[in-house]
Amino acid sequence: MIARNLFIIVCALLGTSCIFAQQSKKTQNNPIFEGWYADPEGIVFGDTYWVYPTFSDDYDKQLHFDAFSSKDLVNWEKHERILDTTKIKWLRQALWAPSIIEKDSKYYLFFGANDIQRPGRSSYDPNNDINHYGGIGVAVADNPGGPFEDHLGEPLISDFYNDAQPIDQFVFKDVDGTHYFFYGGWSHCNLGKLNADFTGFEPWEDGNLFKEITPEGYVEGPFMFLRNGVYYFMWSEGNWTDGSYKVAYAMADKPTGPYQRIGTILESKEGDIATGAGHHSVINKPGTDEWIIVYHRRPIPNKDRDHRVTCMDKMEFNADGTIKPVVMTFEGVGGN
Repeated sequence: MIARNLFIIVCALLGTSCIFAQQSKKTQNNPIFEGWYADPEGIVFGDTYWVYPTFSDDYDKQLHFDAFSSKDLVNWEKHERILDTTKIKWLRQALWAPSIIEKDSKYYLFFGANDIQRPGRSSYDPNNDINHYGGIGVAVADNPGGPFEDHLGEPLISDFYNDAQPIDQFVFKDVDGTHYFFYGGWSHCNLGKLNADFTGFEPWEDGNLFKEITPEGYVEGPFMFLRNGVYYFMWSEGNWTDGSYKVAYAMADKPTGPYQRIGTILESKEGDIATGAGHHSVINKPGTDEWIIVYHRRPIPNKDRDHRVTCMDKMEFNADGTIKPVVMTFEGVGGN
């Protein structure tokens, strides 16, 4: 009570500046929740917004997923350890970049694990097998908050097709019901079509499971959404470990492309409130043409490679359908 009375007295003396301070505190919605989290995928299930991020820490600590849910995009509930190494027996080193989709009342969570390497790259150590096996896995649950169980008992993809590292997957359900599977690191992006039970892939007309669709500048982190009949293919460029990280995009009239890079919509510039913005996803507010970009960024100052936070900001379009540059804010998107 003493503290409250003191606050009232100070406000009376300072006038509107105190009111402004209160309002400012209420509008600081970025980062959207506490803790180091990166590579967020945002999605809507029913009347609830969900975000599935990477636990952004050193590889030897990056061994579980938390999820977050909200009714209003402001107040977030944490769902701890929806998946961890006790459920994925083949996972040894790292778990990151989750992607989720609902099908037939089941929730399928895709993820990269073990940071798999291959012979011929400088990162491959023949005497240390911790990252000789791994790739993209999939887990399944009855609820979006888990708990999730390993769907296959082995990776969904563990080989290097078209020299793409099997990481950073995204599943897109097209209007005809096809589940397209975008993935790839090392500056290569592959596209496949999941089979009916998400245990493998349907081959393309040429018999191959994956076709390369890499646009100019692509590094990793593919994402797709559909708006007004236009397919927007998005990805991250630069280096995820520093301020060069950014988001670019292309547009096409079908999910298979071809995709020609249009430009960058999210990147840090001198004087910005954060650096290294990237590895994003997009949420469309149900029943509206309002769009939100969900991404991670590095607070200033920040010298730890793995310390990133998850944020949301408005994503708006020009009259021709192209995307306006996104402005990073502390305010975020506010309430629903």
